[in-house]
Amino acid sequence: MVEDKNRDYKSLRKVIGKSADLKKLAETCVCFANAQGGEIIIGIEDKETAPPVDQTINQETVNDIARKLRSLTDGVGIACSDINTHENGGQFFSLKIFPSTRTIATTSSGKIFIRISDNCFPVGSEEITSLAAEKSAFQWEIVVIQKIKLQDADSEKIEVLINDLRSSDKVSDFIKNKEVNEILDFYQLLCPDGYLTNLGVLWLGTPFQRARLSYPITVQYIVYNEREEKIRKKDWHFHLHNPKEILQEIEKEAVELTYSTELPDGLFRKTIRQYPKEVIRELLINAIAHKKYTISGDIFIEVFHDRVTITNPGGLPLGITKDNILHERHRRNPHLIQILSDLKLMEGEGSGYDLVYEKLTRDAKPLPVIENDFTKVAVTIFSGSVDPDVISILDYVDRHFQLTQKEYITLGVVATEKKILSTQLSAKLQLNQEDKMRSWIGTLADKGILASQGIKKGTEYLLNPELFAQAKLDIMPSLKTLEPYKLRALIVEDLKYNGKSKLSDIQKRMPEIADVDVKKAVYGMTVEGVLRTDGGKRNRTYQLSKKK
Repeated sequence: MVEDKNRDYKSLRKVIGKSADLKKLAETCVCFANAQGGEIIIGIEDKETAPPVDQTINQETVNDIARKLRSLTDGVGIACSDINTHENGGQFFSLKIFPSTRTIATTSSGKIFIRISDNCFPVGSEEITSLAAEKSAFQWEIVVIQKIKLQDADSEKIEVLINDLRSSDKVSDFIKNKEVNEILDFYQLLCPDGYLTNLGVLWLGTPFQRARLSYPITVQYIVYNEREEKIRKKDWHFHLHNPKEILQEIEKEAVELTYSTELPDGLFRKTIRQYPKEVIRELLINAIAHKKYTISGDIFIEVFHDRVTITNPGGLPLGITKDNILHERHRRNPHLIQILSDLKLMEGEGSGYDLVYEKLTRDAKPLPVIENDFTKVAVTIFSGSVDPDVISILDYVDRHFQLTQKEYITLGVVATEKKILSTQLSAKLQLNQEDKMRSWIGTLADKGILASQGIKKGTEYLLNPELFAQAKLDIMPSLKTLEPYKLRALIVEDLKYNGKSKLSDIQKRMPEIADVDVKKAVYGMTVEGVLRTDGGKRNRTYQLSKKK
């Protein structure tokens, strides 16, 4: 079994016997309560598919465990399931942890934790304010404020949504075959009393009903010229449109986001959009889906001559940063995201940034720049000057190899950089462990697409020149990928003509080559006696050694 943000697996040994650790289990309960609730399956090990064959559990033990966990936590709602018997004969049970909607859940000793992806993280004192703000944002969707019955909502919007869900291949037949009210209940658009939730009003309400939500918002679209003077402005108001309609309106009206660039492609021309359509949609839908609806503020789409910045109110969810957003999964508005995903308007697995990274690297575009603070998240993508050589390489690989999404992202980064240190590649891919890097490099080295040189932290990745020589791609050479012995020869020629020079001067005369590569070569040639030095550290100069 695989753990996720809403499910955890624990061995029975963790709750009874000598190795029991109920204090640790209490921390897990607090994690779920401070996020969006969850379930702890007890009696099945993580990554196992079944309990031990001879495992038996009695109800008294289950009740005792629940009682002790309640005494070890504060603000945590815990419900026990019946004892289940697996088909192999082994028994297990589960604990359902309810989200704490009004208070911050803690352990009895006062510790605070939160569940992010499939891990629990401690919450420091400086983060408690953020957690308190997040808790109201988590529950906004399912709260009932206006007491609007379904028959008082917009009947046309109800019909359109139901038809869209029933025609989606991402919705199971079990859901499609339900009655209208049951489908709306499933997506948390109706509460058990039959009133529209806040989410129900957002999707199905009339303009008047939607305008009375806590913080009805506006999407502002602003276009600037090269001097960053405002030349066009357009507004879309949420009380006039539901999330799907507002997305469609933006895509129809925002013509500046559809501009393209033509590149030579043999005898033909290849059209590359300045901003990939899938990236724009994912960022727009992210701004709508991950917005904090409990605070005031508009969504801004600002179009400059070389970039687009999309800003939405409310910082990233607690535990998500600009440096881990590619990997962590945490939903602020899970029910809104579920609908958008089932309508195939967004990725749905989390932030969708893996799709953003893939599409940008496939078009040899710079990676997004993310700014985050307590009040907003701003994401900037650049039109960029597309390198025709890199596009040719990526097209060739796409036609001849089957790669995973991770491999495409890695290849795009390496192809754009020409040559990159493993540490720099890890930083761009937001990785912090060497074993994780292997899954991103994947089969690129085995298939001869990437080559590497150096060892450990000095390992560098570059495109394999042999592959592209065989492919007969007409690619301009780059000094950035110059082999070490050729770089040394270039340094020798440079010093022949320019004489005694500081390292910084040598580096300036070779702008295409990474400073670290020049430095490494110069130091190595000095140790070997090819170069000699004069002066101290600050004013040290290098020149060719005199031949004996």
